[in-house]
Amino acid sequence: MPEAFVLFKTEPSCEREVYLALTNHANVAEVHALYGEFDMLIRVSADSAKNLTSMLMGEFRQIKGVRETQTLIAVEN
Repeated sequence: MPEAFVLFKTEPSCEREVYLALTNHANVAEVHALYGEFDMLIRVSADSAKNLTSMLMGEFRQIKGVRETQTLIAVEN
């Protein structure tokens, strides 16, 4: 099962809305608020690489208040 870690930068004062949207997403396993350059880190999984890409590009980047993302796709051993 493809898995990725995604770092999020949000617009000022939009952290809570983005956090709640990510927490309520069925494929998101973990959501962590951060201090520093990024505002949040999530762990997400999908049933295929194609669905993972679709979720990353078509859903997460479209959440209101998301300014920037950085995705790290986990390597399966």
